[in-house]
Amino acid sequence: MPKLKTKSGAKKRFKITGSGKVVYAQAGKRHGMIKRTKKQIRNLRGTAVMFKTDGDNVKKFFLPNG
Repeated sequence: MPKLKTKSGAKKRFKITGSGKVVYAQAGKRHGMIKRTKKQIRNLRGTAVMFKTDGDNVKKFFLPNG
């Protein structure tokens, strides 16, 4: 039986916390900041915790060893 490999794109984008939640960097701050309001830019800082069902899917399909 072959080993399960982690998707290399997923290991760059997601991190699993100690309690098993999936953390991701928020999208929408790469370019085009002049169009966004100051409030949008402020709220997109940092990381966010993924919803439970989405996080479970990420762990199952993309980060099996995580």
